Amino acid sequence: MLYDVTIDGQNYSLELNRAEGRWSCRLDGRELQVDAVLARPDVLSLRIGNMAYEIKSERVANELHLWVGSTRFAAEVRDPRSLRGRTRAGDDQGPKKIVAPMPGKVVRLLVSEGHEVESGAGVAVVEAMKMQNEIKSPKKGMVQKILVSEGTAVNAGDVLAIVE
Repeated sequence: MLYDVTIDGQNYSLELNRAEGRWSCRLDGRELQVDAVLARPDVLSLRIGNMAYEIKSERVANELHLWVGSTRFAAEVRDPRSLRGRTRAGDDQGPKKIVAPMPGKVVRLLVSEGHEVESGAGVAVVEAMKMQNEIKSPKKGMVQKILVSEGTAVNAGDVLAIVE
C-alpha cells in the first residue's frame, strides 16, 4: 500500500506491505526495519531499527495529530488510490467557503478582509468544549469576506469566511 504522508508540512512517500506476519516499510524509497503493534485504541507501539516509540493519535475536528512522547506533530495521510484523496483540476477555482467544523465560539480572527492567505493558513480560532481549534484556509487566495466576529457563537457548518 502506498501513502502520501505530511508531517508538520514535510511530505513523505510511505510504502507498507505485510507478508508472513511482518511489515516491510519503504520511506521515500529507503527500506526501514519496522515492527508495529496496536497497544490499545489510538496507541501504536513502534520499533524502527533499534529504537522503540509509543505513538498516540488524536483527531481534532478534521485534523490528525500524532504524539511521540511529549512532542505533537500535525499529520495528514492520503491514499492516492482513494477517490476522496484525489483533487480534480479546477478544485481551486472560484471562491471557497470556510465553515465551522463544530459548534463553538469564535475566540480570535487571524486575518482580515483583503488579507492574502496560503493554503492551510489559519483564518480563525473556534473554541469548543474548552479546546481551541484553528480553522484553516482550503486554498491560496484573498480573504473576500469575513462573516463572523470575535465572540460570535457558531454552529457546525456555519460559514466563517470566504476565500477567493
